[in-house]
Amino acid sequence: MTKTSPVSTATTKAPPAFGAELRRWRTLRRVSQLELANRAGTTQRHLSFMEQGRSHPGRAIVLRLAESLRLTLRERNALLFTAGYAPAYEETRYDAPEFAPVREAMERVIEGHLPYPALVLRRPGRVITANRAFSVFLEGCAPHLLEPPIDLLRVMLHPDGIAPRIGNLAQWGRHVLDNLRLLASQSPDRGLDSLVEELAGYVPEAPMDQTYLGFAVPMRLRAPEGELRLMTALTSFATAVDVTVAESVLESFLPADAESAEILAARDRLAAGRDEPRLLAGL
Repeated sequence: MTKTSPVSTATTKAPPAFGAELRRWRTLRRVSQLELANRAGTTQRHLSFMEQGRSHPGRAIVLRLAESLRLTLRERNALLFTAGYAPAYEETRYDAPEFAPVREAMERVIEGHLPYPALVLRRPGRVITANRAFSVFLEGCAPHLLEPPIDLLRVMLHPDGIAPRIGNLAQWGRHVLDNLRLLASQSPDRGLDSLVEELAGYVPEAPMDQTYLGFAVPMRLRAPEGELRLMTALTSFATAVDVTVAESVLESFLPADAESAEILAARDRLAAGRDEPRLLAGL
């Protein structure tokens, strides 16, 4: 009877899901075993054994490793699952009663941005709610882009959206794509890769000798009242322990010059005179 060498068995046996996922994330983050072990408060030997499947990790070490690798809450739950553990972070629906305090706080913030456009996004671009000034981005969009849930990125860059109204689509769209590619590199996802590929097809080539003055690249959006020059600002929840909250972003569009500020203020005065709600409905 032929005996099997313990060494050959260890080298040919496929590692368990957790070990493979841990090594994949460590490689993606370009972190050595020693560095990750130091961050997570364990030893390189123990980490090596976990990656090889020779040691089953406890729940606490999985969470420490996930935090050390800067995984999102959704990714931490997924890593826990590969190790055989239940999720550590809840994912609450926006319309759930227990989510009401957070939802109302978000709505108050974007209402406070009036007369400037502001909205709540679910990354990367799903619109959850928006203030009435955001309607400037919906004017002239094809109906198929306005069916809930609205995707802000497609509204911005799709030729049936506001792309024909953006005076610097090549330059501004390139920065949108760069940020989206950065997100995709940090949190690999086939759906996100497909979205990047789709949106890249809508953005024309930017001149290689393009130079920028000032501290931000504004969007130059044509409106009936004149051209709006808008800068974007993002706000996220740094201490979130719920997946929905962690994936939520408040995005505001601020005027880059006095003319844009006056146009937006005048539009909002008219909207207020018509008694339009401060938040858009049906998103």
